[in-house]
Amino acid sequence: MIFLNSTANMSIEQDNTDFIAELKQTIVERKPELKKHYERLLAQDLSQQQWDGCFQRNILIALEQFYAEALAQVKSLPFDTSTSPVNRGLSALTPQVLQVFEGFVDEFLLFVVDKHRTSCALSNFPDEHKPDKTYVNEVRHAIAELWQNFAIDVNAHFLGSS
Repeated sequence: MIFLNSTANMSIEQDNTDFIAELKQTIVERKPELKKHYERLLAQDLSQQQWDGCFQRNILIALEQFYAEALAQVKSLPFDTSTSPVNRGLSALTPQVLQVFEGFVDEFLLFVVDKHRTSCALSNFPDEHKPDKTYVNEVRHAIAELWQNFAIDVNAHFLGSS
């Protein structure tokens, strides 16, 4: 009987691993869409002469939507949480899912900074054209808040699914 349970657990773990791989693939496929979304937001701001704060504003708008869509994707996948341990309120699946996003924000920020630095339209606005470390750090703090909320929502989903 133990062998059967062990096999069943391995199957569940494999299914969850497959779902994490599927999520990772979706994230990879969505990166170009996120960049295009940012470019549209920036173009809209520039056409309306709203360049003040556009770096931070558009990053947060784009990432907030991206995280909402990623959370919907997590919720749509049939993860089996029945054998996933919970330690101090954290499902063991949560860090596995969050790992999928490793390096994601850094890559996106590099894209955005490059976009701003090569924008002729922003060249008359130095804070937006070449965001300094203080401004980028301020944006990173705001992103961290979005990330924290996303992580809490993912974990709450897994805890509510068991």
